[in-house]
Amino acid sequence: MTEWIALSRTTHAGQTYKAREGYQHAEGQMLVPVLVAELAKVLPHYVIGFVKTEEGLSPMAVLGVEKGQNLYLHRDGRWLAKYVPASLRGFPFNLAKGQGKDKTLAIASEHLGEGDVPLFENGEPSESVAEMLTFLGQRVHNHELTLQATKRLEQAGVLTDWNLVVPVGEGHKQLRGLKGIDEQALNNLEDRVFAGLRGAPIQLAYAQVYSMAQIDQLTLRSQLHQKWDSNSKEDVDLEDLFGEDDDDLSFNF
Repeated sequence: MTEWIALSRTTHAGQTYKAREGYQHAEGQMLVPVLVAELAKVLPHYVIGFVKTEEGLSPMAVLGVEKGQNLYLHRDGRWLAKYVPASLRGFPFNLAKGQGKDKTLAIASEHLGEGDVPLFENGEPSESVAEMLTFLGQRVHNHELTLQATKRLEQAGVLTDWNLVVPVGEGHKQLRGLKGIDEQALNNLEDRVFAGLRGAPIQLAYAQVYSMAQIDQLTLRSQLHQKWDSNSKEDVDLEDLFGEDDDDLSFNF
């Protein structure tokens, strides 16, 4: 588990950090939170389900079909999709809980004091750190909006238990504990209730429904990992899986 260290202008003045070079920090992560702001980018690549967390129900992109499995991570750290969810792109930084409702900028311990990127310059966050702060702030804000949207779907009674079944090899894998949209319940809502879901809640609802078309993405990546694990000599074309814009610290999608 990552150890987060709260950064201080005085304590860490003159110190450097090592920038992330890949996504090895997501190794073994089978679910990752997604935000309403990124749904258009997420939909072509991921299955979405709702999962109960300490904060409430949260929409998650499914990355694997077994505990501790991330099928979207190449063994060399590259990401096997043209879009990387925002929740993974802030590393090695995070906004951790501070006093009260305040959040403080923190860094993964193994990246502190490494590399050659300055944390602070003239008592202020360096350019790269300032950009990260803006990105993380946007992410936190949209995360709160996303949780609110999911809560409204839950209150409307349109969420139901859902077991995700993914064809793997000659059989299948089943992921339990997810919730999905009950389309019949959604379609039968009173006009007044349905109107109350306009905006983020209804976008999130239909995104989850449409995302089920991406189950074959999990099957494909499972096949790739099986070939790598068996040291297969069969050629694997990864060109369509790797993206180029996944490091953009912006929500201007």
